[in-house]
Amino acid sequence: MTNPVFHFEIPVTDMDRAVAFYQDVLGVELSRQTVDGYEMAFFPRDDLRPGASGALAKGDVYRPSHDGSILYFDVIDIDAVLARATALGSRILYAKKDLGEAGYVAEFEDSEGNRIALTQAQD
Repeated sequence: MTNPVFHFEIPVTDMDRAVAFYQDVLGVELSRQTVDGYEMAFFPRDDLRPGASGALAKGDVYRPSHDGSILYFDVIDIDAVLARATALGSRILYAKKDLGEAGYVAEFEDSEGNRIALTQAQD
């Protein structure tokens, strides 16, 4: 099994705020839907490319947290993403770190209080 993760859901308490935050920080357009009674906002997905995509999710079973699984977004420029996130009030939870050939990583708190990680390939 390669790239076994297919879909993720990020818990939110305020969907409008979270959608605006992720669209601004990551520069992507999210599409909103209701699925099984839950408010969702889906990240773009390309079925012809490997990897996962997912959604922001609001409902009684979704609780934002720093605990639990950590989701990594692969970005072109960690510094730019962190700058946009902090400009919107985010806190850096783990400063950008150089991992050598593995690239760079960093973590920040999103608009809802989730711990979100970033990864960037080595230049």
